Amino acid sequence: MRTYELIFVVDPRVSDEDVVTLTNDYKTMITAGGSEITSEENWGRRKLAYPINKINEGKYVLLNITSQDGKTSLAEVEHRMRQNDKILRYLTVRTDEDLKRAARRKRPASAGGSSAGSTEPVDGPGNSDVDDEEEV
Repeated sequence: MRTYELIFVVDPRVSDEDVVTLTNDYKTMITAGGSEITSEENWGRRKLAYPINKINEGKYVLLNITSQDGKTSLAEVEHRMRQNDKILRYLTVRTDEDLKRAARRKRPASAGGSSAGSTEPVDGPGNSDVDDEEEV
């Protein structure tokens, strides 16, 4: 199972109804491609980090997408966003790899855990591999 985040910034001059219509069009394209929209967040109007085409604000929309078989229509959706003048920027990120990486990092730390009867010295001010007086 693969998960993606698709975020896009819409021109602030576009009405809220048009943003909803635009979002619904992209959602139908994504679901027609075999993926599922797990959540949708409309962040509203926010200031951009830098001006894009002399525009300082944009309307942000975030879609979380799940694909069971790994086949998606995200390439087609991105192609349509590239052609649409109302979309200032978009970004699609595959997030399942990051979640797997984070789970692998947590697993060894929780399995190793510290025990009360440990005989290893704890690093502190007095327990250092390098003497303070010795020049390294």
